[in-house]
Amino acid sequence: MNQSESIAKLATALSIVQGKLSHAKKDSANPFFKSKYADLESVWDACRDLLAANGLSVIQLPGETIVNTVVANERETVIAEMSLTTILAHSSGEWISQQMSLPMSKVDAQGAGSALTYMRRYALAAVVGVVQADDDANAAVVSKSSSAMKTIAKDIL
Repeated sequence: MNQSESIAKLATALSIVQGKLSHAKKDSANPFFKSKYADLESVWDACRDLLAANGLSVIQLPGETIVNTVVANERETVIAEMSLTTILAHSSGEWISQQMSLPMSKVDAQGAGSALTYMRRYALAAVVGVVQADDDANAAVVSKSSSAMKTIAKDIL
């Protein structure tokens, strides 16, 4: 991680944001895992207004794409990795930044776009502290609690 000489004002502003922050809504579906997740738009919706109201901004810059050819068992495979730098900046001029990289699923524009969107979503959520609403787990807890309460009530009566 890199940062400005001081991050006192940034840390104070981020603390205020996190104290008021709500979760990101799981409003997108992943057909492969048959699950829901919070997409990039939902993560931004969860934090945009609070960040702006507290003098914070997020800057995300795509970095280099590194392409390598790997030879194994007389077979060539092209592997590409993309990077992203996320900067959290405060109106005082203070900032923190971190770079991450991720392999691309395909070495084409679609693979690059997917990797970039994925990194932007996770990096934004991580730097701000946005979590996804865990509706599935909450439902499971309620169901188990209800079943347990019914069993206890039945045993008592």
